[in-house]
Amino acid sequence: MRQADLGRLATIQPDGTPQVSPVGFSYNEQLGTIDVSGYNMSRSRKYRNIIHNDKVAFVVDDIPSRDPWRVRCLEIRGTAQSAVGPVARGAAGDELDTAIIRITPSRIISFGIDDPDTDPHLLAVDNRDTRRTPGMK
Repeated sequence: MRQADLGRLATIQPDGTPQVSPVGFSYNEQLGTIDVSGYNMSRSRKYRNIIHNDKVAFVVDDIPSRDPWRVRCLEIRGTAQSAVGPVARGAAGDELDTAIIRITPSRIISFGIDDPDTDPHLLAVDNRDTRRTPGMK
């Protein structure tokens, strides 16, 4: 799902209730993380939430075909930390906040991503826990 542009990030507010936000993101291959960026990120509720509680869930899904019906989904559960990313530009060409949310996966759940040929009703969900690479922070 590398071609996806939009995901949803669930964080936990200080009162314990969940908050879900649509977000832009990129996969950081070097660190094995999901980096969430955006306008005014450092002033956003989601950014403040992860400072108080680092547990998050992140979802990307799409419908690559409606005839035949085909859906794909990727859910990542893990922890998040505030970080500083490179200067980036938004869709309108204006500069994004360099504050980012960096998600380190602990569990990855996917459906319909690696098997485009099996009948959708016969697909199995792939659940796997991740292991940190030595030296990875």
